[in-house]
Amino acid sequence: QNPLNVFRVDVSIEDVNDNSPTFSRAFLDLDISELIPPGARFPLEMARDADVGRNSLLTYQLSRNPSFSLSMKEKAGGKQQPELILERVLDREEESSYELVLTAADGGDPVRSGSVQIRVNVTDANDNPPVFSKSVYEARVAENLPAGSLVLRVVATDEDAGSNGQVSYSFSSVPVSIKALFAVDSESGEVRTAGPLDFEQKNEYILGLEAIDGGGLTDHCELHIDVTDENDNAPEITILSLSSPVPEDSPAGTVVALLNVDDPDSGENGQVSCELSGEAPLSIVASQGGSYKVVTASALDREQASEHRVTVVARDRGRPALSSSTEMVLEVSDVNDNAPVFEEAAYSAYVAENNAAGALLLRVQARDADAGANGRVSYWLAGGSAGAAGAAPLVSVEARSGALYAQRSLDYEQCREFSVEVRAQDGGAPARSSTATVRVFVLDRNDNAPRVLWPAAVAAPAEAAAVAPFEVVPRSAEAGYLVAKVVAVDADAGRNAWLSYELVQASEPALFRVGLHSGEVRTARAVSERDAAKQRLVAVVKDHGQPALSATATLHVVLAESLQEALPELSERAAGAEAAAAAAELQFYLVLALALLSALFVLSVALAVLTRLRRA
Repeated sequence: QNPLNVFRVDVSIEDVNDNSPTFSRAFLDLDISELIPPGARFPLEMARDADVGRNSLLTYQLSRNPSFSLSMKEKAGGKQQPELILERVLDREEESSYELVLTAADGGDPVRSGSVQIRVNVTDANDNPPVFSKSVYEARVAENLPAGSLVLRVVATDEDAGSNGQVSYSFSSVPVSIKALFAVDSESGEVRTAGPLDFEQKNEYILGLEAIDGGGLTDHCELHIDVTDENDNAPEITILSLSSPVPEDSPAGTVVALLNVDDPDSGENGQVSCELSGEAPLSIVASQGGSYKVVTASALDREQASEHRVTVVARDRGRPALSSSTEMVLEVSDVNDNAPVFEEAAYSAYVAENNAAGALLLRVQARDADAGANGRVSYWLAGGSAGAAGAAPLVSVEARSGALYAQRSLDYEQCREFSVEVRAQDGGAPARSSTATVRVFVLDRNDNAPRVLWPAAVAAPAEAAAVAPFEVVPRSAEAGYLVAKVVAVDADAGRNAWLSYELVQASEPALFRVGLHSGEVRTARAVSERDAAKQRLVAVVKDHGQPALSATATLHVVLAESLQEALPELSERAAGAEAAAAAAELQFYLVLALALLSALFVLSVALAVLTRLRRA
């Protein structure tokens, strides 16, 4: 339910007693006047132990000597200050120096210890030790102070005169790392910075100071230095986890990244706020312990933006505020949420009839906004209607290119138009698809000649004169008399089917005329007695195609007042037809006999030539 989250773990490191107590010096020189009465106390250097807790609790022990004993003085913070107590009056003439050993032991198991040798020199009268004005000094300094900046000034006074009253200052029992940060002027007691202070590394220092006069008497004090924070650290941004790419169908609120923002400063200087800059459907949500979640604020759409670049800006509340930023790139992975879309909802293709099989009709194209296999489109025929011809066997579509091809030659007279449904389908799972309608229009070509319906054509030429239709025209007919009408049709369309009529042959060309567009045969003038009784008319019917196609119609006309008058003419025409048929048959046999004679003559000549050649 919550695949990305941050859990904070605190690890406590337990101390073991692996450090022994140490003194800053191997030898401690102490000058004591022989005039000092018994009971006088002399502060000694405190040992340091780097361990913590019980392992750093120190106890001190002094080597046995009847003139000296050891006492502990409680100091601020629960620390024990070792002090050397004079037990009896010293006599320089009897013994001018003493060698003592101070041992410090910690409370660990096993116990670790360290020691320092104390050399006590008995001097002449120096009866007043230096005394600090305070046992504990406190100072507050800002981090990043330049080296040499004054922290504070300590003061120790000595009531003695001369060299016994001159006091010098030094650090007492401080590690080398502290001496790299602070320095004390031995004459003035001014404590100054010697190196850069960093609040984030350490914000409090406790230093031991020692004042010693010219006679060797000393006093000790502590200096507590608090380092105040400055806004010198910009927030640090760490990308813990980034779920990239993220599916575009991820719901709003999906965690896509985990960030950690840390500012080592304290207080308002370390209080950080985060925001996102950039146009992206993302938002940032604060979590525990300086962690942040980057979540989707709304639905993602890879087709609008395949990646989102946002800048995470972290800004603290210091004055002046410091900020840092880092860029985060979130890629959006594709899901199959888009169906293919055709460039046009309906396509129209035009192809002339009598095309070659496999001719390209047109290309359909669909685009899918998805990527990869989800955007790879294939094309299929989904069905259609093509009238009586049927659409399925007429066309095919190439799966990859969407090219539509004619499967066979198309005939305008059989199918003038048809439609097919083309489906575009992507390669996603599950697949998405869409369809488009393709209407194919077959264009007409002038591939049909006009067909004469009347007068009907006669199959055998020999029978044409006997059974050809005829019309009877009275001799009293005036100009414009309707003789007959030539009826013709053309299976083509448009201009290819526009028909015109023309009289190309007539026994009396001036007697008849034919209508250009109507096909009506009328008398051009009045019929006279001189006109022959039998008239033969030949009309040609032409279309307007390129090239034009034509057909002829033959019409026989008999000029007679009635059908009874026309019968003798028709009988003569039949007899004449029989005679013409007999003459045609006789002519055929004559031609055949002539051809045979010619062949025999050629053969005889060839044989004679061959015979002469053989004799030669």
